[in-house]
Amino acid sequence: MTITELAKEERVGFKSPAVMGFVGAVVMLFFGILGREGEVAFEISRRNDVIQVPAIPVDSSTLGIFSGVLMLAIAGYSLSRSLKNLRTPIWLSSIYGLIGVIALLGWLAAGAAVPIAFIAGTALVLAVPIMLGAMGGIMCERVGVTNIAIEAQLLTGAFMAAVVSSITDNFLFGLFSAMIGAALVSMVLAVFAIKYLAQQIIVGVVLNVLMIGITNFLYQQWLTEDGENVNFPGTMDIIRIPFLSDIPIIGPVLFENRITVFLALIIVPTLYFVLFKSKLGLRARAVGEHPLAADTVGINVGRTRFWWVTIGGMSAGLGGAALTIGNAGAFGREMSGGFGFIALAVVILGRWHPISAALAALLFGFSIILRVWANQVSPGIPTDFITMVPYIVTIIAVVGFVGQSRPPKALAVPYTKG
Repeated sequence: MTITELAKEERVGFKSPAVMGFVGAVVMLFFGILGREGEVAFEISRRNDVIQVPAIPVDSSTLGIFSGVLMLAIAGYSLSRSLKNLRTPIWLSSIYGLIGVIALLGWLAAGAAVPIAFIAGTALVLAVPIMLGAMGGIMCERVGVTNIAIEAQLLTGAFMAAVVSSITDNFLFGLFSAMIGAALVSMVLAVFAIKYLAQQIIVGVVLNVLMIGITNFLYQQWLTEDGENVNFPGTMDIIRIPFLSDIPIIGPVLFENRITVFLALIIVPTLYFVLFKSKLGLRARAVGEHPLAADTVGINVGRTRFWWVTIGGMSAGLGGAALTIGNAGAFGREMSGGFGFIALAVVILGRWHPISAALAALLFGFSIILRVWANQVSPGIPTDFITMVPYIVTIIAVVGFVGQSRPPKALAVPYTKG
């Protein structure tokens, strides 16, 4: 039997339409029929924008019902495709998710306004450290090295960016030092994993604990004693691209931001192109899938893994810099706050694909700003409930849409010439 025949026999299943139908019914019932009364205004433009678009007023419960109907319609179309053994397109699933998000925002802001540009822009800023950490994880794991040490790389980058920027009074030096510091941490992982064939997960865990200990010690003994000189770099200036930044919603989000956000928006598509559209990426994926075959055709497996892991650490270090000089303005104890482990989950949720992982990172960035914003517009709704929403959505996405994630076949498998 040929591969084509096997592919034809493989059943798509009905998980996606079933999950879509269930979630759509929940949205219609709880956000619509049993929803909150009041009008919600979706603000397209900010007050200082050159191009002003009127806010869109809509009744909250009506929006919930309408959104539920649309989601059920998409679920019906997904069911029709499943009956034909066809998968639901990713773009349709994205539209489905966007409708659900709009319904959630409308339910939370009943009687108030939804500043779309503010929420989207802040979600992107908060997602950048996770996004860049995930890109680093993808670079490492695509060549077969498990990167549990993303947390350590983020923390190192955050520390180095804050300290070096404070001492030199130059943010570019801070960015470069963050990438170099995190790259050194990655080199330790690469050396132990590639040369000494150590258990990669253990090495990653040790690096995380080590860097938490080192940065906590230096923070307590040095930064708190001389904080004005070594731990108050401030944040980088916001760069505003003329004309493009005036576009409603898209402009403030994509074209009016700090350099760390612009770099993230460049790195994600660049990594996608390199991995899937270039000979360099083909070699890297070959090393991660079948290192023996790659070695047979002349690819140096150890060298390829070493440099991809190192460059992946640089990406995560840049994500750490986004935490300090790109957002907070100073370094704090364990300020990565588990972002490295979230980035690792994002890698798996995105199926080791840069674009999908970036979208998954945006989900977590949205969850952070949603928790803060919802507490302001809907103080009666428990904050814990709002905190649960993105994780529930993640579970639904994994079960209904992502399905079984298949990592690179040689992931965490040591390779020796033999």
